[in-house]
Amino acid sequence: MTLTSELTGAPRPRAVLWDMDGTLVDSEPLWGAALGEVAAELGRPLTPEVREAITGTDDRTTMRLLADHTGTDATEDELEALRERIVARVAGLLEAEVPVLEGALEALHGLRATGVPLALVTSSPRRVAEISLAALGPDRFGAVVTAEDVAQRKPDPEPYLLGARMLDVDPVQCWAVEDSPSGALAAERAGCRVLLAPGALAGARAPGRVDLSALAEVLAVRAA
Repeated sequence: MTLTSELTGAPRPRAVLWDMDGTLVDSEPLWGAALGEVAAELGRPLTPEVREAITGTDDRTTMRLLADHTGTDATEDELEALRERIVARVAGLLEAEVPVLEGALEALHGLRATGVPLALVTSSPRRVAEISLAALGPDRFGAVVTAEDVAQRKPDPEPYLLGARMLDVDPVQCWAVEDSPSGALAAERAGCRVLLAPGALAGARAPGRVDLSALAEVLAVRAA
């Protein structure tokens, strides 16, 4: 069975919930660059393993991982100042250009044209999310969940549960498009069917999750 026939044979989703970084926007390299600069200043450059562990986490979790990796004895206030600096750096890079991933706008437009509601569910702070939303089309999303909107962040299911609730749909009837292990687990714990974006980290793959070779493959829901 091909991927397309598997998708079209599935029940039509009541909504599609989208991760942002690494799924719709190629912003992970921007976060990596900003984090790399700070890690180097703290005396220990990021390793590939730490970069992967950080991918898909919210900014405060990222700072805890960064502190552990570098062995810094920075105070909470100092770590918060570093976090603000990293967020500002990424926001500045995005303001210069939002690197929307191939097929993202086509997929969003196509789903909206079929009447499928969409939500953005991201671990990024709202300041960063709003810059990317301007390029993705904020009117395409019926709900937006950012790091500031939840008490527990991915891999906790709360962000996806909130996104589904804001759209007034059962999360079990939703599809979630993700690229990271923590994000995929969060969506799965919420009861969503998980689709993995092209370029998803190897650790995100697990039984029951569907690999997309192109974001436009989500448009197969039209025939469900």
